[in-house]
Amino acid sequence: MRLFFLSLLWPILSLAASEEQVPLTNPLQDMSETYTPATSSKPTLADLLTIEPSVSIFYSYAREVELNELFGNVDAKSTVLVPTNKAVMALARKPHQDPEPSDTGVIISEEEFDALSKKNVERWVSAHIIPELLTTLESRSYDTLLEGKSVTFKQLDATATPDWAGFVVNDDVHIIAMKEALNGVLYIIDGTVKID
Repeated sequence: MRLFFLSLLWPILSLAASEEQVPLTNPLQDMSETYTPATSSKPTLADLLTIEPSVSIFYSYAREVELNELFGNVDAKSTVLVPTNKAVMALARKPHQDPEPSDTGVIISEEEFDALSKKNVERWVSAHIIPELLTTLESRSYDTLLEGKSVTFKQLDATATPDWAGFVVNDDVHIIAMKEALNGVLYIIDGTVKID
């Protein structure tokens, strides 16, 4: 039995002992440049939304739709108006519900209900995203990702510190915090952007 294994190993051992051995090299050593991983001192929008407990309801809705990918994309620069949990809970109709209750008596399937709910959530979340980076605010309107929907910033107090604290959104929603990310800005608001 030993002889059998030795006969199998003999060709391999003889190759290893031969003079024409090819040394194993690390392909990274042959590169003219040294590899350095990309790092940043700032978190992404997704990181900030993950660690901010006061806006977890908004982020849970955002994770249900494809817009969520925008928050982790470092190349997409966005401004997100993020309602607090309290603001979302105060809504008469939640983001996944239709704006108007329909009492037509028509019964829809579970798949149709899920598709309609997802569409409603996508509309609501997209109304809170401005597809440009706004680190400083001006009194003017900005288009959101929801087609045909814009939001208006209005400065009420020019002496407020920091500057963003003197602004309201759509005349009555106050900005209560601002957080900068690698790929955008979060403005935490005490209300929501109304879509209808």
